[in-house]
Amino acid sequence: MSYRPRIPSPDRRTVLRGSLAASAALTLPLTATAAPAFALSGRPRAAWGVQVGDVTASSALVWVRSDRPARMIVETSATESFRRARTWHGPLVGSGTDFTGTTPLYGLPAGEQVHYRVTLADPDDPRRTGEPVYGTFRTAPARRRDGVRFLWSGDIAGQGWGINPDIGGYRVYDEMRRLDPDFFLCSGDNIYADGVIEPSVTLPDGRVWRNVTTDEKAKVAETLAEYRGNFRYNLLDDNLRKFNAQVPSIIQWDDHEVRNNWYPGQILDDVRYTEKNVDVLAARSMRAFREYFPVSTLHESSGDGRVHRVVRHGPLLDVFVLDMRSFRNANSPGRQPDDTTGILGAEQLDWLKRELSRSRAVWKVIAADMPLGLVVTDGATDFEAVAQGDPGAPLGRELQIAELLRFIKHRRITGTLWLTADVHYTSAQHYAPERAAFKDFAPFWEFVSGPLAAGGFPANALDSTFGPDQVFVRAPDRANVSPMESPQFFGEVDIDGGSGELTVRLRAQGGSVLFSKVLRPGRVGQ
Repeated sequence: MSYRPRIPSPDRRTVLRGSLAASAALTLPLTATAAPAFALSGRPRAAWGVQVGDVTASSALVWVRSDRPARMIVETSATESFRRARTWHGPLVGSGTDFTGTTPLYGLPAGEQVHYRVTLADPDDPRRTGEPVYGTFRTAPARRRDGVRFLWSGDIAGQGWGINPDIGGYRVYDEMRRLDPDFFLCSGDNIYADGVIEPSVTLPDGRVWRNVTTDEKAKVAETLAEYRGNFRYNLLDDNLRKFNAQVPSIIQWDDHEVRNNWYPGQILDDVRYTEKNVDVLAARSMRAFREYFPVSTLHESSGDGRVHRVVRHGPLLDVFVLDMRSFRNANSPGRQPDDTTGILGAEQLDWLKRELSRSRAVWKVIAADMPLGLVVTDGATDFEAVAQGDPGAPLGRELQIAELLRFIKHRRITGTLWLTADVHYTSAQHYAPERAAFKDFAPFWEFVSGPLAAGGFPANALDSTFGPDQVFVRAPDRANVSPMESPQFFGEVDIDGGSGELTVRLRAQGGSVLFSKVLRPGRVGQ
């Protein structure tokens, strides 16, 4: 199946020009050494751009950040002229949420382009408003024949590789924006709260990598203010803000939002931290995470307060967003013969099985923040993900995954595939029982793609418990290769509305498609 470029309608091109012009007017300088200090005079400003998250056929969640207390006002329209615009009165944003706010939109038309603008108003004088900030998104289709196309990746500003003005910042976001996907799935590590951003780094070949720096990125994040500053850091990049204004997101989290390889109950032995209780750090990070991303289950109106959720994107696609961090047991050698907690926790596993069995979508993407069959270590003896290098019957966290795979097979749930990032390279694994120690499951695919703006790493070893065959891999041959030395990676999923076929493309920054696989609908296993 060849790539089908989506040509925006004239109205959409025009409104994007207006959106980007507004963005340019509010551009934050890439050469700054600190986050912008906003003057307290004048009108409210939304210089950090806008975002939309968890878009369905009829709903979406709009995000903005102000420079001072303000009332958030959202207008939506079917046209760039904003004739017959609908007005949504959002929250009063203030210091309690770091001046961020989200407004839910309901009753939207399915399968349509929605233009929106966010205006910030002085709470004491509603006539005093800031310059509107514009964005656009497509709602999920109501009809199967319309098709769906999205991108996924993760791992942003890791290993000391931040926003480099010499190479144009996060250029990969401009490349992804030009592909005009329906949405972007971020598979975690949206920030590296444990990663310091130095002003410059000398590369092995003598070239110098130069970073935009901020006070909050000068040390590991511990306080709420430092976590907030980490989430703000990436929004200094103009490419990312333009991407956010055009492409809605589905966001999940992983370890670096808090600290490398963390798990609940962990007490740190790390001299960089004065706060040793990782549960305290995780609570602070989660507060900042919910402030800086439009996640439907974290919005105050939902009351769920969780990252794991289902985002339904029309008849062709349901996205099952996992949280493989908040409910896991401690990292260990992973050889337990009985493990009911695993990497998901018992309650999340029950939720996932229940929602998979209820899904009527043709394709069911399981968005995992860690891979299944790749061996990810944590120190000399412990393991960070599911696999632990033992090729035999399931043990430790593998027991929970075996239970899930068995459930999918016996319930004859069709169209499942796994997407993830985390390991900082790109690969495709096919899992099949005839190659596996555990055989009571149907074949499935797992695709890995990343990083977006972080160091590249060599490929991990495979664990054969579930019979993975790595049919493609592209990875550096040494650790922490900078984005100037190796391309960044992202994946593309294209579901054809006519045939229902799903095509996965693993892409490298620069426009090349490294690997492509077409999957046919209606099968328990591929």
